[in-house]
Amino acid sequence: MKKTLALILAAVMALSLVACAKTPANGGTEAKGSVYYLNFKPEADQAWQALAKTYTEQTGVEVKVVTAASGQYDTMLTSELDKSAPPTMFQVGNQGAVNSYGDFCYPLDNTDVMKEMTTQDFNLKNANGETVSIGYCYEAYGIIVNKALLKQAGYELSDITNFESLKKVADDIHSRAAELGFDAFSSAGLEGSSSWRFSGHLANMPLFYEFRDDKVTAQPAAIKGTYLDAFKNVWDLYTTDSATTGAALTTATGDASEAEFGQGKAVFFQNGSWEYANLVTSDDKGFKMNPEDLAMIPIYCGVEGEEKAGLCCGTENCWAVNKNAKEEDIQATLDFMKWVVTSDEGTTMLAEQFGPCPFKNAKTPANVFFADANAYTAAGNYIVTWAFNWTPAVDDWRAGVVDALTQYTVNGGSWDNVKTAFVDGWATQYAKENG
Repeated sequence: MKKTLALILAAVMALSLVACAKTPANGGTEAKGSVYYLNFKPEADQAWQALAKTYTEQTGVEVKVVTAASGQYDTMLTSELDKSAPPTMFQVGNQGAVNSYGDFCYPLDNTDVMKEMTTQDFNLKNANGETVSIGYCYEAYGIIVNKALLKQAGYELSDITNFESLKKVADDIHSRAAELGFDAFSSAGLEGSSSWRFSGHLANMPLFYEFRDDKVTAQPAAIKGTYLDAFKNVWDLYTTDSATTGAALTTATGDASEAEFGQGKAVFFQNGSWEYANLVTSDDKGFKMNPEDLAMIPIYCGVEGEEKAGLCCGTENCWAVNKNAKEEDIQATLDFMKWVVTSDEGTTMLAEQFGPCPFKNAKTPANVFFADANAYTAAGNYIVTWAFNWTPAVDDWRAGVVDALTQYTVNGGSWDNVKTAFVDGWATQYAKENG
């Protein structure tokens, strides 16, 4: 397990480096100052709220957690940082974020929380070599499979090894949906709480293969869209072999897609390791899946040699501290961060919500999706790293891609519009960010 995780960490970091900017008096535990964490994962909001409450009860230090809506993190962070009581802790998870928020970032070298780390591989540094954002976990995403339904339809995981076989299985299940009582894919919603799965995570597939071919090692000013036909292959499959198609996709939410899968209405659900806790513990949502029925397979898209693909592994989960906050709030934030990665309550939450974490006291997650990621790596499959971490002006670029996908999928528009949003949109957003 440790050897496999090391392989994943090494491969993931081949596509990431950079970062943000001051160092604290590190160590006090007095109940002074306060913490304001601007969280960027709506699906983890409940867990963070509970953890913040526990910390306040134990220490007397106020911890406020505010969660941005999907796709609105940059907008909200920019706004909040300008306020008189800005976030003291926030996300800086990629090069674009470093470029945008580096002037707010507090150097974290030699802080207590950083001394708890077992690897620096996920950390981001600024041009001066200072660590300004620390990666607190790695994640994996792909196509989540309900193995019980797949078997009921007459198939096993081993029947799916590439896009051709995935399409064959999905087409057959969709054609027999009325008879089986379930469809192939849960809804590929284009509403904001769902669309990031495709403008970000599915879009990673053509980016990854293009960057691999072209040996890209830094954020490019322009892209070619070499593998956009592969993107189209999967998108067409998602939006055809599903009970939700056409105009209904514009209002289909992330929660709806999750519920369709959780309630056994679909065999396949594109999402990530962060969904595990929601799927297996969500009685309040009307479903609670058996972990033994779950698996994650690669996003196959028709690229040559993809039989040796693994899951998409990487991270955007990196904490930064606001150097412009009050000194006592900076210290309170650093103390809170250390508690999160050392306490039983904090390490349990991180393991359940986020998976493997690079800290000395980290717990081993029960999440079966990480076992799948490790199994692919151990078998010699290549990791699909997170090329989308280099997306310029990420929210704006993704919004353009979603608009084009909507026109193509709902209004009968041309796929050429998607290519334009993808390729020309990248160059436009890069120019805006870099002058």
